[in-house]
Amino acid sequence: MKVGVYYSNNDIRVEERAVPDIGPDEVLLRIKACGICGSDVMEWYRIKKAPRILGHEATGKIVKIGPRVKDWKIGDRVFISHHVPCYECQYCQAGHHTLCDTLRRTNIDPGGFAEYARVPGINVRSGLFRLPDETSYDLGTFIEPLGCVLRGQRLVRMKAGELVLILGSGISGQLHIRMAKLKNCQVIATDINAYRKELAEISGADLVLDAQEDICAKSKEHFGRLPDLVVVSTGAEKAIEQAFFAADRGGRILFFAPTAPDVRVPMPLFDLYFNGNEIYFSYAAVRDDLNQAIEI
Repeated sequence: MKVGVYYSNNDIRVEERAVPDIGPDEVLLRIKACGICGSDVMEWYRIKKAPRILGHEATGKIVKIGPRVKDWKIGDRVFISHHVPCYECQYCQAGHHTLCDTLRRTNIDPGGFAEYARVPGINVRSGLFRLPDETSYDLGTFIEPLGCVLRGQRLVRMKAGELVLILGSGISGQLHIRMAKLKNCQVIATDINAYRKELAEISGADLVLDAQEDICAKSKEHFGRLPDLVVVSTGAEKAIEQAFFAADRGGRILFFAPTAPDVRVPMPLFDLYFNGNEIYFSYAAVRDDLNQAIEI
């Protein structure tokens, strides 16, 4: 089978690999589509394990089933979650499923950028989802990123009527805009890229700004106040610094993207303390989040 092998951001090769064998509690997928996650192009994150076959926003059709697999059949159209938690450890029991060691170890073999992928038993049990008939394979690749967005917005208790600032209007930012508007929030979106700013308008943002502008001043000018919630959907240091000062008193800040591990950003603790701001972090998605994404 053909696979896309990552060596670096400037070196992606199409190579041949054997189709994976499956075990008795596993299935084999014929991959039909796979999205490119923002993490797939974070070279500092990926290069240390290169060469590697990436891709985890995958949809496909089951073409082979192990003898112990139940509830699935050859021909089923599915979305596969590459990371699944154990649902038993202290983190899972506390509702912090994405901190689970099992979640951070699990994956499909060899990855979504391949013609076929082996789905391990734990993923079959907790990470395999039927695609609705009306959902195309291409559209199904948005299930994972949308599930991540829904989890983050649930953690920060986003609710109707709030003013939400979304810093960074890439794919995750666009999904944050759309879900915030679905909750009847007012939305400010920023980016430095003209195409992304245009997409933010299409996604329904009430105000779209260049990230270089004075975001706080523009928020007060257009809405008479600062945002209730700030979502940092980029690892850019400038956006992180903006977030600390953009949230209103009592407001929340959600960090939805990482920096490189050696980046250190100064935190204005005095301001955050006396403004009573809350800070949250959100990573990945699990079964309930993904089921909600499929329903939407």
